[in-house]
Amino acid sequence: MTQLKNDTFLRALLKEPVEYTPIWMMRQAGRYLPEYRATRARAGSFMGLCTSPDYATEVTLQPLERFPLDAAILFSDILTVPDAMGLGLYFAEGEGPKFERPLRDESAIRALSVPVLDKLQYVFDAVSSIRKALDGRVPLIGFSGSPFTLACYMIEGGGSDDFRNVKAMLYSRPELLHHILAVNAQTVTDYLNAQIDAGAQAVQIFDTWGGALSHAAYKEFSLAYMQRIVAGLKREADGRRVPVIVFTKNGGQWLEEIAAIGADCVGLDWTTDIGLARARVGDKVALQGNFDPNALFGSPAAIEAEAGRILTAYGQGSGHVFNLGHGISQHADPEHAAALVAAVHRLSRPFHQ
Repeated sequence: MTQLKNDTFLRALLKEPVEYTPIWMMRQAGRYLPEYRATRARAGSFMGLCTSPDYATEVTLQPLERFPLDAAILFSDILTVPDAMGLGLYFAEGEGPKFERPLRDESAIRALSVPVLDKLQYVFDAVSSIRKALDGRVPLIGFSGSPFTLACYMIEGGGSDDFRNVKAMLYSRPELLHHILAVNAQTVTDYLNAQIDAGAQAVQIFDTWGGALSHAAYKEFSLAYMQRIVAGLKREADGRRVPVIVFTKNGGQWLEEIAAIGADCVGLDWTTDIGLARARVGDKVALQGNFDPNALFGSPAAIEAEAGRILTAYGQGSGHVFNLGHGISQHADPEHAAALVAAVHRLSRPFHQ
């Protein structure tokens, strides 16, 4: 593989010295970019985009052509995994992702098993294609949803405001939910390892809905299964460590517990003070985050001030990967995203001297 020209992101994840704080943005390839919308129109549908390695490569590189980002992230969707399990993923116009066969009855749940990874070959082909197209410019991040977050969609049949069906199962038939989570954990482990084999240089687990759980339920039904995944991941490729990032939205209250599962970095949403988070976890892990995505609707001067505040809160030294506290809004102005990237690169240098 081509030698990396910019490994700042990987070094920061491992708390090694860096010249500035690296930045990438969750959903950095997406609907806020006109070039993405044009490519998606050519692809015909969102899944047409995801399942074509050529289109996935094209849109993955689009934000890097606009902004000097320090990492690329595979263009895909967390729901490719349950789709490979035969749940029948489709996208209803204006309603988001849905499944034709949600997991509601015991026989369907008991029949759930780890899918053959060949069904996700298009993802691994995309990873290889993107890695080749990057030609060492920046590292490539692979990803998956967490077992619990995937289970939410698999049981609810789509998005949900209250996760009523998931929580009904959690409290009335926990053994059924544990079966789903165990299958998901093994699948995600295999899936991420295959992405690493294909060329991913870091991986992130997106636990989008773990924060909807109670304190006790989070540890039992989300964190324990992410810990299982982290323990099963390949941690070296191309002669260097493959860092693992774990991100639980609304998970600030469990920082110490998340930091203890063996990942290299913990992602923070915008509700957690990054300086206090650093004090709580010490040198155990790097931290990623945590600019409020809606702050991108402010003026460029306000964006720069907020970036400076977060950098100051984290303080001196490595171990910080700047990111949004969740995905960039489809309504964000690309010029404001450019202002954020420039501000982080410029303002962070004094913190690394």
